[in-house]
Amino acid sequence: MSEPRSSTSPRTLGIYLNDHLAGATAGMQLARRTARVHRQAPFGGDLEDLAVQIMEDRQALLTVMADLEVPVRRYKVYGGWLGEKAGRLKPNGRLRRRSGLSTVLELESLRIGVEGKALLWHSLLAAAGEDPRLDPDRLTELLDRARRQRATLASLHEAAATTMFSPGRTEPREAVVGT
Repeated sequence: MSEPRSSTSPRTLGIYLNDHLAGATAGMQLARRTARVHRQAPFGGDLEDLAVQIMEDRQALLTVMADLEVPVRRYKVYGGWLGEKAGRLKPNGRLRRRSGLSTVLELESLRIGVEGKALLWHSLLAAAGEDPRLDPDRLTELLDRARRQRATLASLHEAAATTMFSPGRTEPREAVVGT
């Protein structure tokens, strides 16, 4: 009896996983920077935990890619890195210092990234029955962790947005979360 084979072409799978690796690279950079900026904030520990988990999730993706014999496309990794750096150039209502708008937008970007990551793990989990190189238990763990990250980011974002956009605010200022 032969082993089940994946019906997805290796090229298509490679593009898909490398696109997610680019996003994971950008997300990792953003998570690390956001955690560093808010290190002293009441929610700094939550952001530090998230940054560590996002780095671990990126490494898990690299492991999956190696298991599936998908080569890493460095130009996509560099593109993700560069995209995160370019994202810092967005106007935030201030020239020389951060505003609360920066925090809200960073948390939104992290939420979008985590949602994409959850979809990645979900897609791979769906394919695990057809490809014995994919570990369904590990993919389930990663999907569950992404769901927890999503909940944490939703809570942090709600607090930041409430602070930032509360009535009576006359100018953008750093959002204070968890106080």
